[in-house]
Amino acid sequence: MSINPPSNRLWWKEPIHGIELTWIIVAFLWGLFMFFFMIAWHFIGNQNLSTETYRINPDQFVEKVEAFADEFQLLDASGEPVDIGGIPVVSPPAGGDVYMLGRLWEWWPALELKKDQSYRFHLSSADWQHGFSLQPVNINISVHPGYEHILTLTPTETGEYGVVCNEYCGIGHHMMTGIIRVVD
Repeated sequence: MSINPPSNRLWWKEPIHGIELTWIIVAFLWGLFMFFFMIAWHFIGNQNLSTETYRINPDQFVEKVEAFADEFQLLDASGEPVDIGGIPVVSPPAGGDVYMLGRLWEWWPALELKKDQSYRFHLSSADWQHGFSLQPVNINISVHPGYEHILTLTPTETGEYGVVCNEYCGIGHHMMTGIIRVVD
């Protein structure tokens, strides 16, 4: 109930005021501009990762990653395997293929890559949908079980980069991290 109810309760049949109509037109045109510009930005923005994606059996991908980790496990001066918190550190050859597996709740294995060398990253999940978010360079990919995502990355700065899961994957989601070290 209103103090001064309108004389005509059918407000949608009232004529639109000129200023309101102007703002409706401006909002509609802006929406059209943004829609078409997003499509154009895909081609002119050079921001999109060009990825290849293939169907794969999750168990076969796990086997590929484990074989990759066994073959290229980093060894210390005494010949002992290097690990970070029980996760092996793997140092693939420069310019080679790199395999990373997302699973509850880790990105496995840890990687050591060479600066200014290109690598083909193969990413997949063994169990749930996970997010591969490489920080601080802000590369984000949704990783799904049953799909192998392949992208080419060239590290240009040395340092330690974190991989975090940015898709909620359960109770241990906040601890799902990985490490990529870039060395000279």
